[in-house]
Amino acid sequence: MLASLWIGKTGLSAQETALSTISNNLANISTTGFKKDRPNFEDLLYQIKRQPGGLTSENTRLPSGLQIGSGVRVGINEKIFTQGDLETTDNSLDVAINGDGFLRVLLPDGTIGYTRDGNLSLDADGNIVNQSGYPMDPQINVADATQITISGDGQVEVVINGDTANPQVAGQLQLTTFVNPAGLQDMGGDIYKETVASGAPNDGVPGEDGRGTLIQGMLESSNVNAAEELVNLITTQRAYEMNSKAISTADQMLSFVTQQL
Repeated sequence: MLASLWIGKTGLSAQETALSTISNNLANISTTGFKKDRPNFEDLLYQIKRQPGGLTSENTRLPSGLQIGSGVRVGINEKIFTQGDLETTDNSLDVAINGDGFLRVLLPDGTIGYTRDGNLSLDADGNIVNQSGYPMDPQINVADATQITISGDGQVEVVINGDTANPQVAGQLQLTTFVNPAGLQDMGGDIYKETVASGAPNDGVPGEDGRGTLIQGMLESSNVNAAEELVNLITTQRAYEMNSKAISTADQMLSFVTQQL
């Protein structure tokens, strides 16, 4: 009887984790470039009471056996990197990634971070930075520019002092792809970092080798689907209630046994 109480408890814990994941998805429904998480459940170890295929006589074996599970847990929270909708902003420093890839930013500790958030701006020195103030890698300076143009392949051209006849190349935005982007570590602030699971970064020009292209004046919205998450929320709530009911039933049966002693 105690085993059923523990199994029900693991169910409650797993559904609580799923609820936290769904809540985080819904909270970030308006976050630029946000990618939703999906909890994946896995069953826990089994107690083998009778081994499948075990002998029942000299010439016969068990066709199945007796195996009792010990509950469930959330194995991983998988990051889903499907494309979000593209929204027009008409801001010359906004860029949306249409396809695979991440923009590179230089973090304060000197390492490289990766982001899908193309909400860019300028710092006091005229460097292009993300909304947290981290500069692009490689760094691009557009000080004194009166017009900025970002092409689909990431080339940044500027017009100085209104001289539209002689635009100057200020730099090149690069995109990075990974063999397994779901293996990236989410650092918050729309920043990801490379891990062993993600594989090595593959840097290059947008539009080449399977990388996406850049679209100036647009931003990629979150890929969270509100209707889908609300359905998941209801399903999680019902699963939580059923596990709670299993614990309550086991408690009543245990209480009945103790009353008879």
